[in-house]
Amino acid sequence: MFRFFVAISFLVCLFLNDNVKTHPSSDDLANLVSDLSPSVVNVFTIQKPKEQENLNQLPFDNIPPQFRDFFKNFPPGFPFGPPQQQRPNNQPQNETPQALGSGFVIDPTGYIVTNNHVIEQANEIKVKFQDETELEAKLIGTDKLTDIALLKVESKKPLPYVNFADSDKARVGHSVIAIGNPFGLGGTVTTGIISAFNRDINFGPYDSFIQTDASINRGNSGGPLFNFDGKVLGINTAIFSPTGGSVGIGFSIPANLAKPIIEQLKKYGKTQRGWLGVRIQELTPEISKSLGLKNEDGVLIAMVNPNEPAEKGGLKSGDVILEFNGKKIKDVKSLQRTVAESAVESKAIVKVWRDKKIRSFTIKLGELEKYSSQEEKPETRKDDPPSNEVEIDKVGLRVVAINNATRQKYNINKNISGVVISAVKRDSIAAKSGLNVGMVISQISQKNIETPDKAKEVFEGFIKRKADSILIQVYEGDFARFLVLKLD
Repeated sequence: MFRFFVAISFLVCLFLNDNVKTHPSSDDLANLVSDLSPSVVNVFTIQKPKEQENLNQLPFDNIPPQFRDFFKNFPPGFPFGPPQQQRPNNQPQNETPQALGSGFVIDPTGYIVTNNHVIEQANEIKVKFQDETELEAKLIGTDKLTDIALLKVESKKPLPYVNFADSDKARVGHSVIAIGNPFGLGGTVTTGIISAFNRDINFGPYDSFIQTDASINRGNSGGPLFNFDGKVLGINTAIFSPTGGSVGIGFSIPANLAKPIIEQLKKYGKTQRGWLGVRIQELTPEISKSLGLKNEDGVLIAMVNPNEPAEKGGLKSGDVILEFNGKKIKDVKSLQRTVAESAVESKAIVKVWRDKKIRSFTIKLGELEKYSSQEEKPETRKDDPPSNEVEIDKVGLRVVAINNATRQKYNINKNISGVVISAVKRDSIAAKSGLNVGMVISQISQKNIETPDKAKEVFEGFIKRKADSILIQVYEGDFARFLVLKLD
């Protein structure tokens, strides 16, 4: 029996040795760092004196207000805080200070990747290599939505560079190395593991960060997160830190998200993302049930922007997008990323759930950057229906028609149609469902509502049939969403 146990133990040891990749020895890790470090640079930027008063502003315009306190916790010089300032020894007192960050070379001809917020307010950009060589850098392009910037330096000799990894093949627990310029201490190396994937920190619509416990501090912004094969898994961008120092929670942009953006910046000097032209929301169990869906997979179209690709292709508010170009859509983030990664002006096959059937539409995609930069056209609406008020007693609200007067009173966008809620009874069905004065009811049970009398007719029809709930589309300001009114 003892011999049998020894034999089994021996076989198990052999199996583990053959199938588990061990951590490299100290010398192997040192050799790897020695090979990678020449490709990592310190980024120095110089701002105009008149712009120094703006250095304390948050670097991202699209941060939701409820998260601003979170971002204020970040220290100067690191993402979500004002850039750290350092004056070189030979710089006079009255000259502008420099901000510090990190970056890495991705091409021997001199292309360098860093964070957009590192260079956002810069008039001049310089990079310093491991051998103390300093070169002026030209800004090729930036992408605020993912916080990526591409620089270019001119060198008389080919530069040491690194390649991107396939970040989709990385796993939680894999070892990683961060090399950068924390606190102005260039060439600093830290190690750790991947703690998690797909972290959403409400940074933007394409959040899908790699989380790592490798020590990352201010000044690491824009630096590389390497795997132990010496390839870049991510771009170090943010930390969570109530104290200002590393607490073992850092975030990196995944290589597979960054690569196509960098290629677009290199080719066009800007990003070119696909654009569908819809406002969307997550499905809830109640909404899914009301639409006849078996689960919450998919994305509900809350609003279709007028004269944009989705409307031209036949999509409507109330449709549930199930597939986009053959890829199943699970949630809002997956649709946003899939559309953004699609080629501008390409044709996309979109499968939607409408009237309890799957329907397929071909949509010619637009360009996100083009639509987001368009100025609002002047209002051309001429009709001005009377603002008659109708009470829907059993639901507990009163509604009025939308005309020029009610648009001005309730600040309703010219493109929004329906009826506006003028009163809500306390403790009523409407109040318990979250309806408020000033909201616009645009659809009831996926049917457009243009008049107060029509709204009352539809509501009372559902009540008469003793329905459990009604799916309605409402606007609060310019924000459209669907919610379920529970009649029981």
